[in-house]
Amino acid sequence: MKPIVIIPAYNPDEKLIKVVEKLNEMNIKVIVVNDGSEQQCRSIFEILRSRLLCDICHHGVNRGKGAALKTGIQYTALNYPETIGYVTADADGQHSPEDILKVVNALESNPESFILGTRDFSGRGIPLKSFLGNKITSFVYLLSTGKKCSDTQTGLRGIPRKYNRLCLNVPGDKYEYEMNFLLEMGQNEIPFINVPIETIYLEKNASSHFNPIRDSALIYLNILKYSISSLLSAAADLSIFTIFANLVFGTGSMGILAATITARLSSGGMNFMINKFWVFESKRRTLNEAVLYFVLFCGQMMMSWLLVSSLSNLPLNLTLIKVIVDTGLFFISYQIQKNFIFIEKQERKAISG
Repeated sequence: MKPIVIIPAYNPDEKLIKVVEKLNEMNIKVIVVNDGSEQQCRSIFEILRSRLLCDICHHGVNRGKGAALKTGIQYTALNYPETIGYVTADADGQHSPEDILKVVNALESNPESFILGTRDFSGRGIPLKSFLGNKITSFVYLLSTGKKCSDTQTGLRGIPRKYNRLCLNVPGDKYEYEMNFLLEMGQNEIPFINVPIETIYLEKNASSHFNPIRDSALIYLNILKYSISSLLSAAADLSIFTIFANLVFGTGSMGILAATITARLSSGGMNFMINKFWVFESKRRTLNEAVLYFVLFCGQMMMSWLLVSSLSNLPLNLTLIKVIVDTGLFFISYQIQKNFIFIEKQERKAISG
């Protein structure tokens, strides 16, 4: 069976009816999730159900886009188990029926791959919040997975049926769900295919329910928490290193080593506890994680010493050199801690449904 289109809808208008009419003409099955819309939208859903033969799922209250997508995927998996997969689309008219069909066809041709309907943000008329938001989340995605994704915020996606369980286990009920899902795909090495689609912003995206402050905070929360933890630890580490290198041990190679060890021992314990209990919220045995963290800690410390010592002859302040070196090690350490040490949240890798 062809992929089924799932559309989460909160207070939709006639644009949704027009999109579904076109999809019906293309012989594409559509499931709409009413995410707690107001009573005045009742007629919209009745038209979708009775005239356009959509399956309608209902939330009694507004639960968020992520929750609506999960409801739609769960419903489709139970009622249409023979489908190849799911294509998620937005209800506000920003995905044309023709582009939705592109993603449906791409998923049908590549039933093992994740499909992304990818927009071009280089043209004119792109709302500033959308342009900046996508650039920031693309950068976060690169830091978190080591992979490039030019449109992390697209809601037009094709998902193979085999990833049912992963879809339902990804955390988040609001807009952060889509970013979390994309991160899970990247971290599980699931390939994705980019399908170019039209960049449509109606009335400068006025119909979007995305709250730039609240929802961006949810999307970036984990990397922000890690950054805060690392900045606090780095401040302690850098202060102690500067004091001991300049006033106690000296700035020779062995002096730098001694100052590095002293600084890292002082800040390492604090960083471990903050990362375990606040950043990654891990509930695994502390001893196992402590051993792994200690190995990383020692490796990072030695790399810092070797690199700072190697670069110490440059005509730069020694503290500045250390800042540059440790900034690079910061990103490497985040990947290792997230994927190999504090992996409580990643132990959902039974992804085949």
